[in-house]
Amino acid sequence: MKIGILGTRGVPNNHGGFEQFAEYFSVYLEEEGHEVYVYNSSSHPYKESNFRGINIIHCKDPENRIGTVGQFIYDLNCILDSRKRRFDVILQLGYTSSSIWNKLLPKSSKIVTNMDGLEWKRSKYSKLVQRFLLYAEGLAVKSSDVLVSDSIGIREYIKSKYNMHSEYIAYGANIFSNQNEEILNKYGLEKYCYDMLIARLEPENNIEIILDGVAKSNAKRPFIVVGKHDVNKFGGYLKEKFSDYKNIRFVGGVYNMEDLNNLRFFSNLYFHGHSVGGTNPSLLEAMASNSLIVANDNIFNKSILKEDALYFKNSEQVSNFLNVIKKQKYRNYLNNNKQKIERMFSWDIINTQYLELIKKIK
Repeated sequence: MKIGILGTRGVPNNHGGFEQFAEYFSVYLEEEGHEVYVYNSSSHPYKESNFRGINIIHCKDPENRIGTVGQFIYDLNCILDSRKRRFDVILQLGYTSSSIWNKLLPKSSKIVTNMDGLEWKRSKYSKLVQRFLLYAEGLAVKSSDVLVSDSIGIREYIKSKYNMHSEYIAYGANIFSNQNEEILNKYGLEKYCYDMLIARLEPENNIEIILDGVAKSNAKRPFIVVGKHDVNKFGGYLKEKFSDYKNIRFVGGVYNMEDLNNLRFFSNLYFHGHSVGGTNPSLLEAMASNSLIVANDNIFNKSILKEDALYFKNSEQVSNFLNVIKKQKYRNYLNNNKQKIERMFSWDIINTQYLELIKKIK
């Protein structure tokens, strides 16, 4: 089949979750003998026309000059280009800036859309933007041949709100086994003597609640905050609010997977505060990296972790966990989460599920 992948900044992954999936899945498709095209933003650092056998289509993306509206222009450019490619299947990853152009999608292609999370619930957006995102969500539901939900919670929401079936296919991860304790030296850390979180610094990720708990706790070991803190007001606010707490360290964005996996592997507690969305990539990667996870208490996290995590709702609970919990006492949680990755969330499993879905509809 001839398959196009839209909706990401491109491959190889230089940004985050959907980009990581696009890289893994496109490589898998090529190895399975399919003709694969991935759309790349013009601002992506990779400028070649081929990546590991995958065709790269570079489309103009003015986001870095004009801001968020540039995402809509980039998606429009990708969709217009797709009209001349005669794809059998177009896989759209997300819908926030593409679904308004749905009438321009090629009629001859089957459209598969991953519905991402509940974008319109994100508190970083104004009420007007939230209303638009809900509208865009509805357009994506109506204009797609097949919907994919990456969590049970999202699938139930799509069924309840739109009375539409969506295929449940989660995100993926691979078990991390190449530990390198020396990487901790780059960050001034010692194994099992620090706690951490990895997230975009946005309100719905409960970072302020987590850091309030750190500030209240008796634990003075380092707490590492991995995420860009200089790209929005909230990140700057957090850095300023907790500037007097020397054990709270904002290390910025880290995209080297070897560093990230080792940081997770050798941490004491790993906090996952995400409260909006589906199967979060960083959660599965933490499970695959031997992390003892303390997660925000919500349906999305619980549907994945079940009984193999600690859960918090407020800063007092965060503080209590930091005061008393040691990773070594929870080896059963670590082993159970590792088994979940191997049985349900490995990239081999996820890639196979997507390909089987595409084969069924074409």
